[in-house]
Amino acid sequence: MTTTFFGNFDLVSAALWLFWIFFALLIFYIQRENMREGYPLENDDGSVAANQGMFPVPEPKTFKLPHGRGDVTVPNADGEKRDVALRQTSVANGYPFEPTGNPMKDGVGPAAWAARRDLAELDAHGHPKIIPLSCSDKFFVAGGRDPRGLPVMAGDGEIVGHICDMWIDEPEQLVRYLEIDLGPTIGEGTRLVPMTMARIHSNRVAIKSIFGKHFNDVPKHKSGNQVTLLEEEKISAYYAGGTLYASAERLEPQL
Repeated sequence: MTTTFFGNFDLVSAALWLFWIFFALLIFYIQRENMREGYPLENDDGSVAANQGMFPVPEPKTFKLPHGRGDVTVPNADGEKRDVALRQTSVANGYPFEPTGNPMKDGVGPAAWAARRDLAELDAHGHPKIIPLSCSDKFFVAGGRDPRGLPVMAGDGEIVGHICDMWIDEPEQLVRYLEIDLGPTIGEGTRLVPMTMARIHSNRVAIKSIFGKHFNDVPKHKSGNQVTLLEEEKISAYYAGGTLYASAERLEPQL
């Protein structure tokens, strides 16, 4: 034999092969780490899906949360832990599900929400990010129209109350929610509306996604000076779901 087994193998070849091996292992590691949330996969009815993909689900890992908020272990098999008020329209996969109750209250379809933690989102210093403007002496309305005191008009033209406060995101320095003091004929207490779902006019604040009869069922926030992640999910989902579900006329195609 005139050549050895490594006759054509040099440092350049070694470096190239090591790079490809490292790159393949890196992709494998990143893909598995990406599967810590949302896995194992489920079918539409909540049962475990037969096809979990080509990559194995990673072993559970426990993370310590900041500001003394405990630990969280992922992946886990907790799932949503709630009954979804939907029924299948066909046994075949891919067919839509239909609501079996009030979809805006049940949180399904466009009104669906994710089961986030029932704790307020904190800033880097451990303080609640979103607070009422009335609880802060650092912010004030410097320009534009101050909506406080303006009546609130629903999508059907009914006046449901007035704006009593604005909730601000301190780190981001913007308004996240408007607080509505409901009229006695509509309901009791106050409700939040996402700023993106409201339109401020010179003489009113318009909220077109829901009607007057829906405002009393807007999910409440427990605290008067902070709102939790779960409450934000439910509040935003309720208004968004009303864009389709507030009226039977909206269920039909618009084009």
